[in-house]
Amino acid sequence: MKRKHQILTIPNLMSLFRLCLIPLIVWLYHEKEMYGLAAFALVISGITDVADGIVARRFDMVSDFGKAFDPVADKLTQFAMLVCLAVRFQWILVPMCLILVKEIMTGILKVIVIRRTGIVEGADWHGKATTVLLYITIFLHLAWYDIPDVWSITLTALCTVMMVISFVLYGIRNLRILKEQKIHKNT
Repeated sequence: MKRKHQILTIPNLMSLFRLCLIPLIVWLYHEKEMYGLAAFALVISGITDVADGIVARRFDMVSDFGKAFDPVADKLTQFAMLVCLAVRFQWILVPMCLILVKEIMTGILKVIVIRRTGIVEGADWHGKATTVLLYITIFLHLAWYDIPDVWSITLTALCTVMMVISFVLYGIRNLRILKEQKIHKNT
């Protein structure tokens, strides 16, 4: 049975759980300064991110809502953690601002694509690579409190480069879909 339009699915509940972890991670990091526990909560968030995709595909629970909701949970988690880390590491302001601009611009274009074509695209390889790099970078900054600047800056730079590549490739993909829809509509 196809669940394309279903909202209440196990993978979507996992994404909701990840959203609920955000305040806990921020609280552990800023209020309690329990960096190890904050890192552990982030790992739990990451595990549920991987698990929701596996469950969705394995048990035919892929839904249009999930395709949109899952990345929102990811990006909000990433953004919240980048804000936390930017307090200690000023260079993290670069990917923090970039993720904000990237997600707003990509989100607007994605909404236009959905409204004009009805197509809800999932994540591409470069989006997943960006997510993995961001989680590794954030985790290392949480778990390794005294991370040397050279490691911190290198990881931050890698994330920033991957985010820019992903931003460009998603833009190309969404513009191509719109162009193909326009050509199809005119024929």
